[in-house]
Amino acid sequence: MSQNLKPTRVNSFVGWLARRGVSLAGSADLAVRGRTTGEWRRVPVNPMTFEDGRYLVSARGDSAWVRNMRAAGGGELRVGRHTRAFTAVELPPAETTDLLRAYLARWGWEVKPFFGGASADSTDDELRAVAPHHPVFRITEA
Repeated sequence: MSQNLKPTRVNSFVGWLARRGVSLAGSADLAVRGRTTGEWRRVPVNPMTFEDGRYLVSARGDSAWVRNMRAAGGGELRVGRHTRAFTAVELPPAETTDLLRAYLARWGWEVKPFFGGASADSTDDELRAVAPHHPVFRITEA
């Protein structure tokens, strides 16, 4: 299955709900400035707390929001009227094995098709193999 599938109607609905204050399984509406237009772009995401920080994982790989985040260096997460601005730093894939395992344990039911058979039960080697295809950003509230 392609790593860069366009968001489905379900994703659009999840983002719509988050903007109105309903978070499904921890989802939030991500807003990030477009790298060429500078206009805000929105997509639903699953922010995750892991060990000592908060993270965004791209289940769909090198997607538009990932490329925009690399250029912008941050954005906003929104659930209802609560908006949090943040800065973001991308982690090297070699540092994301445990984080990907935790992400798949929590949201594998939703994102499994995008991880090429990897799951929370995968070996470290299997997760290291898929890590370069799933960018991870550590986010810090601005």
